[in-house]
Amino acid sequence: MKNHLLLSLARLFALLPLPLCRGLGEFIGFWLYRIPNRNLHDARINIDICFPEMAKTEKERLVRRSLAETAKTFVEMPSVWLGDPDKWFERIEGREEAIAAMRDLLAQGKGLILAAPHLGNWEIGAHLLARAAPVTVLYRPPRKPEFEALILRGRSAIGGKMVATDARGVKALFKALKNGEMAAILPDQEPKAGGKEAGVFAPFFGVPAHTMVLIGRLAAKTGAPMLYVYVERLKRSPGYRIHTVTAPQGIHDSDPLVSATALNAGVETCVRQCPEQYQWSYRRFRGRPDGAPSRYA
Repeated sequence: MKNHLLLSLARLFALLPLPLCRGLGEFIGFWLYRIPNRNLHDARINIDICFPEMAKTEKERLVRRSLAETAKTFVEMPSVWLGDPDKWFERIEGREEAIAAMRDLLAQGKGLILAAPHLGNWEIGAHLLARAAPVTVLYRPPRKPEFEALILRGRSAIGGKMVATDARGVKALFKALKNGEMAAILPDQEPKAGGKEAGVFAPFFGVPAHTMVLIGRLAAKTGAPMLYVYVERLKRSPGYRIHTVTAPQGIHDSDPLVSATALNAGVETCVRQCPEQYQWSYRRFRGRPDGAPSRYA
């Protein structure tokens, strides 16, 4: 019953005009900051870890704004999944330049790895990627299976191929790159599948974070170039701007720690450009290399 109610609510959100979605997200963020909850708790811890030099008032402002921006993203998602892909594409400023950058790298003939952090509205990027070239997107199936069909429908609306985080999904990514296509991955999720070999502890904002090694392996074995992509929510218009950031050196290193360190450095570069739009409520430092108690306990 609860899941059906959530699905109905998602479909209702999909009917809302974008300004109303953003206003609702701002309203939800207002209460998330004022009522004790896990998102508030975790965002405060993460921001305190990553910005030790920041004054307490600045940290609290960042916590407050990040909760509002993350709420906006989740309110917008149903409309992104169920709305007209062409209309969403037209809302993205810098789209032609981003597509040109992707195609320039694809011209090397080795495919292209796209890393899309949880920054801005990452769901909107799906409406742009497949317009540049065929793309295979790795995703982690949601905890509630009822939402999977909705998510897959939205993310593959314009031709992107969705593959789950398992052995077959990884094989599909290698195949896409071998065929000179694009492979898209969220780089800042803690690896869960694949056992201990799936990740290493690499610095993120100077703090060890359990980091996936898949992207490094893809880069090292295929020689594919890599590009970070994120879609910023614009403040003064009902639109967005897509940003592309060149990957730092070290991504292609065969040493997993070197590659993972470079991967996190690239994510950090993106986050610092609009930190209030990063999903700070995600438990990025859940695992600890020394086996110490969770930072979020």
